[in-house]
Amino acid sequence: MNESRRDILIRFGLVYFLILLIFLAIIIKIVVIQTSQRPMWMKLAASLTQADRVAPATRGNIYSEDGELLASTIPKYYLHMDMRTQALHDTLRHHKTSLFYEKVDSLAACLSAKLGDKSKIAYKNAMINAYKKRDPRFLVYPYLVSYSDLKEITQFPLFNLGKMRSGLIEDIYARRVRPFGNIGARTIGDIYGDESLGGKNGLELAYDSLLRGKAGLFSRQRIAGRWENVVQIPPENGADIITTLDANIQDITENALLKELKAIDAKEGCAIVMETKTGEIKAVANLTKTADSTYAELRNDAFADETEPGSTFKVASIMAALDQGLISPNDTIDTGKGVYDFFGRKMHDWNEDHGGFHKITVAQAVWYSSNIGVSRTIYNAYKNNPAAYVDKLYEMKLNDPIHFDIPGAGVPHIKHPGDKFTHWSLTTLPWMSIGYEVQIPPIYTLTFYNAIANNGKMIRPYLVKAIQQDGKTIKTFTTSTIDDAICKPSTLAIIKQMLIGVVQHGTGTTLKSPYVQIAGKSGTAQISKGISGYKTDGIEHQVSFCGYFPVDDPQYTVIVVIRDPKIGYASGGTMAGAVVKEIAELVNANKITMQPNAIATTPADKMPVIKGGDYNDVKTVLSRLSINFLGDKGSFPWVTATADSNYVKIHSMEVPRNCIPNVMTMGAKDAVYLLENAGLHVQLIGRGKVISQSLPPNSALQKGQTIVLTLR
Repeated sequence: MNESRRDILIRFGLVYFLILLIFLAIIIKIVVIQTSQRPMWMKLAASLTQADRVAPATRGNIYSEDGELLASTIPKYYLHMDMRTQALHDTLRHHKTSLFYEKVDSLAACLSAKLGDKSKIAYKNAMINAYKKRDPRFLVYPYLVSYSDLKEITQFPLFNLGKMRSGLIEDIYARRVRPFGNIGARTIGDIYGDESLGGKNGLELAYDSLLRGKAGLFSRQRIAGRWENVVQIPPENGADIITTLDANIQDITENALLKELKAIDAKEGCAIVMETKTGEIKAVANLTKTADSTYAELRNDAFADETEPGSTFKVASIMAALDQGLISPNDTIDTGKGVYDFFGRKMHDWNEDHGGFHKITVAQAVWYSSNIGVSRTIYNAYKNNPAAYVDKLYEMKLNDPIHFDIPGAGVPHIKHPGDKFTHWSLTTLPWMSIGYEVQIPPIYTLTFYNAIANNGKMIRPYLVKAIQQDGKTIKTFTTSTIDDAICKPSTLAIIKQMLIGVVQHGTGTTLKSPYVQIAGKSGTAQISKGISGYKTDGIEHQVSFCGYFPVDDPQYTVIVVIRDPKIGYASGGTMAGAVVKEIAELVNANKITMQPNAIATTPADKMPVIKGGDYNDVKTVLSRLSINFLGDKGSFPWVTATADSNYVKIHSMEVPRNCIPNVMTMGAKDAVYLLENAGLHVQLIGRGKVISQSLPPNSALQKGQTIVLTLR
């Protein structure tokens, strides 16, 4: 018994001693690692982990007020394969070849069918060559693919085994896109090619700090033979901007302006549509002729252009004198034969070749846009005290800067005779009264005319309605008032009648419409070339029209400014007025709301023609008109529609990848959206629905091509 006990103690002692030795060895190894081997292990750790890198936040989206996506950051991906991945070279159990050779045929077939840029054989040969070379970054496809395409590709043979076994590498690139193409491009704005630099202009720059979000941090670590991103601090994505822009009104405005610019071969033009009662800007278009004779959004002249406004300024001059009781609308002025001498400088009326206007009333001077009539009226009223005239303009807030949402916006410059730093001559008062020797950006002229339409209340134009973070509204913007009354109610009533008279009797008669009554004022001015004067290298004109509609209850105020028209007689009423009229008629038609019982019964054989396009839009139209319809959109948002005597049938329309979309029977808005998203440049001829497209539907797509759509 004693011997057994001694054996147990010996064995226990040996085990204890062995454990102690192991423990001491571990302690010694730890000491060695922490001291003499520390540099080696730190170097190895560094080789397996790269320094922290910035994890960029996803830039916020910009939306129209009706929820249309105007600008967004969409992730796209380059696809690579790491042919060094060990699993690719391992031979499967009970198989004769490696995993790569087992799957390469089926993978090549799927890639060729999906991506379409190479044959199955070409894909297979390229992958085999890269496999033999153990290429660490074999480029599977030379172009970026979308997230939805990526999800489909990761289900292909071999790739569906996961990144660790297939060697698939997804390199993400965030691309800023505008789904509606260049519509409103200068207002929405651009970002720099290096997205980390943020907004470049427009709303992208104005709200850059909110849109860009807050970057996080990630490190690169070597895991199972591959470099993987390990997030340390997650990024905070940018906020979304909800604008006041209406995608439909923007489309109408841009197309109307473009059509007129082409017709008169003008250098450039801009247009703004504002909601009269709220100050919400619904559309801004800025088009400039490029070297290849097409038009593009290059500058934001609507906000930034500090030019002499010309005859649209006459209304402000007459308002000032009326409000101070110095004139009445029935006062008469002798304009003679269309030429008048002010202190040795001749002023001309536009009809001097036809003998001038002779004696006319103040109201008629506005109707006919008589330079002499307005200038003589204002000069006679203020010749002994020109400061009172300018003070009144200041009182009407015409010289006050308005803080807009657009960086780089211009400000008005109306000089004062009491300012020792400005030159005031004997001819300044008469010329200033008709819109020369002052600089007024178009948005300021629009703000003034909007006050007239809004019963004298001047409100601040604005472009952003709300800011949202993760779907929650964190800030809203509403209407703000600049001045409750820019003039007396009696003055306002007279001015409104004058603006109606411009369209009924004067320079704006081309704006008469059977659908909507428009009031406003035309403007035609020579463009100053600075120190070179007005006539160096020929005379250039700026034509404009600013007005509102409908007259009885103004809903929208519009300004159109066009510079240097080459074809036709320069006329604000004819040229700029044509754009205003088209905008007014189309916007008014789109805003008409009718109850089904108010619509005349349609004969069975007179079922209306329904345009194809976005399913939700088609459904809304049919529902509001109480027209029966069958069918659904299926898995695609685009549909075509056919009608018989009883109902409309909706057909789902698939948009094939890498093929020209079929936009026949669509309206311009849907057609442009679909084609621009496919990477095509669109030119429109006519209006209505698409009746022909220059590139055949379902033919091979090459990004950057121009497609011409004919509408009727």
